[in-house]
Amino acid sequence: MKRARKYEGNAVGIDLGTTYSCVAVWQEQHCRMEIIHNDQGNKTTPSYVAFTQNQRFIGDAAKNQAAANPTNTVFDAKRLIGRKYSDPVIKNDLLMWPFKVTAGADDKPMIVVTYKDQEKHFSAEEISSMVLTKMRDIAEAYLESPVRNAVITVPAYFNGSQRKATIDAGIIAGLNVMRIINEPTAAAIAYGLDKRSNCASERNIFVFDLGGGTFDVSLLTIKGKVFEVKATAGNTHLSGEDFDNRLVSYFVNEFERKNKVDISGDARALRRLRTACEKAKRTLSYAVTATIKLDAFYNGIDFYLPITRARFEELNMDLFRECLETAGRCLSDAKMDKAGVHDVVLVGGSSRIPKVQELLQEFFEGKELCKSINPDEAVAYGAAVKAALLSGGTESSAPNLVLQDVTPLSLGKATIEDVMSVVIPRNTTIPVKKSATFYTVYDNQSSVLEEIYEGERTRASDNNLLGHYTLSGIPPAPKGHPVSICFDLDADGILCVTSEEKTTGNKNQITITNDKGRLWQEEIERLIEEAERYKAEDEKFLRKANAILALDDYVYDMEKALIRSKLCPEDKKKLNSAIDKSRTLLEDGNKEKKEIHVFVENLNEAKRIFEPIKAKTG
Repeated sequence: MKRARKYEGNAVGIDLGTTYSCVAVWQEQHCRMEIIHNDQGNKTTPSYVAFTQNQRFIGDAAKNQAAANPTNTVFDAKRLIGRKYSDPVIKNDLLMWPFKVTAGADDKPMIVVTYKDQEKHFSAEEISSMVLTKMRDIAEAYLESPVRNAVITVPAYFNGSQRKATIDAGIIAGLNVMRIINEPTAAAIAYGLDKRSNCASERNIFVFDLGGGTFDVSLLTIKGKVFEVKATAGNTHLSGEDFDNRLVSYFVNEFERKNKVDISGDARALRRLRTACEKAKRTLSYAVTATIKLDAFYNGIDFYLPITRARFEELNMDLFRECLETAGRCLSDAKMDKAGVHDVVLVGGSSRIPKVQELLQEFFEGKELCKSINPDEAVAYGAAVKAALLSGGTESSAPNLVLQDVTPLSLGKATIEDVMSVVIPRNTTIPVKKSATFYTVYDNQSSVLEEIYEGERTRASDNNLLGHYTLSGIPPAPKGHPVSICFDLDADGILCVTSEEKTTGNKNQITITNDKGRLWQEEIERLIEEAERYKAEDEKFLRKANAILALDDYVYDMEKALIRSKLCPEDKKKLNSAIDKSRTLLEDGNKEKKEIHVFVENLNEAKRIFEPIKAKTG
């Protein structure tokens, strides 16, 4: 049996959150998990970095001075990591952030701050690396020894670029990132470790992860030591911060209505208001009313306004219902009924909101929600278990388990007539490596352009183009010469595609890790919905493409017979006429506008001519 790789030194699990981060470690000597508190005694640390004239602050210290220094206090770096500046999602965020973001090289978003009287530009990876450095320092202070190895969590819908950027942030922080795992999967580990000891049978767990900056749902099946992800879904802008934004907009309007003053352009006032709104939101999870109290808020005017839980729920009801729609899509993807779910596990601070819990319980037809794990700590807990297993190998005292995740969309390549040929179907367990054989489409073809796509549409160009490359050096051969292609999707969601011509050994490949790569979750959901909406259209397209290919193959056989067989002049004339008629149809620039029956009738006519001739020649 292959032994697990053993890493030297301490290994920790880090939940790198949008708003708060958390670090945990498996204590071998005590055989238990420890969530590590920071220097302020808190088990979660704000994912904030602030720059002043004299120094840099990270965590609680950064967030505490945010109101006094809003333009140089950076948060939400996770919403920028691995994205392009031109991404419309970022454009929306820019309206809410007090700090400046500009476009850098290759359209990379760069955060602009003033540090020690100089303008500095930082990438999201650099800011995230500072937060990771803080989490490493917290762990080292607790363990009283260096920490070099870590498992870091990411949202399930993070694309290849975002995962790679998270690994880069870890490297910048001086960490060896042993593995990137999905947040709901890590939370399921935390919950499932207790459950699997009580029940040896298969158990379906639905993880509802509503955090401060991201929203994820995953359906996992646990049986023994195997944790298998069945389906995932999520939304980049459906979280606690979006609830905060609704509160901020509401109070800005209320302040203007009462005092005839617009504060929407004052970064310092908005920062103070946002902090107060976040506290009010937390209060409303256990109380029915909360009050915003800010002395000398703006131009000497005090801010004193109450808000009820009912009003908060009204402001955000559409977002709460979106959560349930996403949950429904996840179950649909997994082809599982609500009744098949054994446990609904709440993760993330925003899952504490009473209305969210009420709606979720109604969605699952009265099923009791599982609140036995701390929603703020569960993700770091699961990551630390995985870190212990990777670090200690078979010698670790950590509970043994096997994680099996899935790919959210089908992966494949474009073939003749723009048909999407799937190599790895959607919701296939990863890591996975699959090969397929394709064939040249004309005689003496010397190269193949490989276009790699992700999506559910039958027409390749309707899907998301991940990348392309050319395999050259194919030896001269008749049409139909085989070329193999291999799709290798690793545990971190990085895709490597390799094409090979076996007789010569010529190869070429591409690794999909850039922003031309994997899709953002909104696009994933859009493609899935389009695939359903255009199902009939896609089926018609495929029937037509198959009819064209069948006719093209039949014409190719007729042409070969014309060259190789000894035919009488009359048969040659008939065959030439049939070939010319079919070739004219196949090479018609407007063939896309022709109906399927035109190609089917042409094929049948060609068969009526060629089959008797073929029978005579043997």
